[in-house]
Amino acid sequence: MDISVLQIFVEVMRQGNFAAVARDRNVDPSSISRAIASLEQELGIRLFQRTTRKLSPTEAGIIYFERIESLVEEIEQAFDVVNDVSSQPKGKLRITASVSFGLKCIIPLLPKFESLYPDLRVDLLLTDAVVDLLTDRIDVAVRLGMLADSTLIAQRLIPTHYLVCASQDYLKRSKQLEKPTDIENHNCLLFPLPGFRSRWIFKDQKGEISEVSVSGRTIISSAIALQECAIAGMGLALLPNWLVKEDLRVGNLVHIFPDYAVTATDFNTAAWLVYPSRTYIPLKVKVFIDFMKNFM
Repeated sequence: MDISVLQIFVEVMRQGNFAAVARDRNVDPSSISRAIASLEQELGIRLFQRTTRKLSPTEAGIIYFERIESLVEEIEQAFDVVNDVSSQPKGKLRITASVSFGLKCIIPLLPKFESLYPDLRVDLLLTDAVVDLLTDRIDVAVRLGMLADSTLIAQRLIPTHYLVCASQDYLKRSKQLEKPTDIENHNCLLFPLPGFRSRWIFKDQKGEISEVSVSGRTIISSAIALQECAIAGMGLALLPNWLVKEDLRVGNLVHIFPDYAVTATDFNTAAWLVYPSRTYIPLKVKVFIDFMKNFM
């Protein structure tokens, strides 16, 4: 039995359709359909019920998937072990990160990474959606903030903290900002997540915490867009340090309350490198993790 066909079957079961698997593999959906049909013929059972609108696994398909999923993962892991014997990482490394973190922190490092590892092909998925690593065959993800409990393995990449920022132009033509509560009299650029668009939380040097209500005319779902609007003088923005450090250095933005820690959710946040929980970590994942830790 062809292992590649079994891999396709597992991917179809995880993703729920032929088209998604075809996109991942950069092949025509008809080739995925033919692979599943050949497996069904070899097994003598129907694995999926097909209609023009829906693909549903049969009872036999579910049972078969439950029995072979771990076996296919073991075989794939064996391939990784054999390939890593060469001590030179190769193959495809599939990474995901948020759009803002990817553009600001990963893309600038890619030329250096690819020059160090010319036999690796990088497949970088930038999305603000939380991607399922197994379903989408992701080798390593960068996740921001607090991590939810899961079976995934995580290593902290960098600690993160937030800053209230504005442009020099905005500050010159607006009311003074001497203390956090003054924010209530200013236009804030808001992010459409719970907390980010209703109140910001401050902690002073004594550890005392206070919440300040925020409001504004603009809500944007992109951190980079908020950054650009703040630079353009449209208002105050709560932005992560890794996003604005260069703007602060060159004067595009001003850190308004340097004596306070500030957040919209939790003060203990970080950027994390996350990968599937497996007993063996492929060399391609190890070198990416080490590279990011060294250059971030």
